[in-house]
Amino acid sequence: MTLPKTQRNALRRYARYMLLKLDKINGTPYAIAAGFACGAAISFTPFVGFHMLLAALTALIIRGNILASAFGTVMGNPWTFPIIWPTILFTGRLFLSDTHTGKVDFITVFKKLGDALIHFDFSVIATDIWPVLLPMMIGCIPYYIIVWALSYYLVKQAMDKFKLRKERLRRV
Repeated sequence: MTLPKTQRNALRRYARYMLLKLDKINGTPYAIAAGFACGAAISFTPFVGFHMLLAALTALIIRGNILASAFGTVMGNPWTFPIIWPTILFTGRLFLSDTHTGKVDFITVFKKLGDALIHFDFSVIATDIWPVLLPMMIGCIPYYIIVWALSYYLVKQAMDKFKLRKERLRRV
């Protein structure tokens, strides 16, 4: 399936816009790329509501840029979550050899999880949420690794080019 030309152009413009914003952040190309990669990869986990915090923590651990990690979390958004969640659930079920194939209402699951955490009702987590959350936690691992590596490589290449261009402009 290919996107229409107008959508491809819109995605290119958005990617260029994000790269220009990342270029304005102080830091080495490694730190910016690593931070962005942490945010993008965390977006492929089921820990909705904690993405920015977890992205910042992982960026901090690997000496990535924390602000760039916040930009990376944009990969997970209302348009991508309906693709990400069923994909990581399916993958997790494959890894766990889980034969359960019923449809999952993710909004209800995450609402129940939020209510259970607020009211400290862990029985709901064990019965209603864990059978969905565990496969999602397992299934997100390969996507986390792939998205981290791919986004790091692409952003690092772009940041290196920006840095080289800035150095050339300074010499002139």
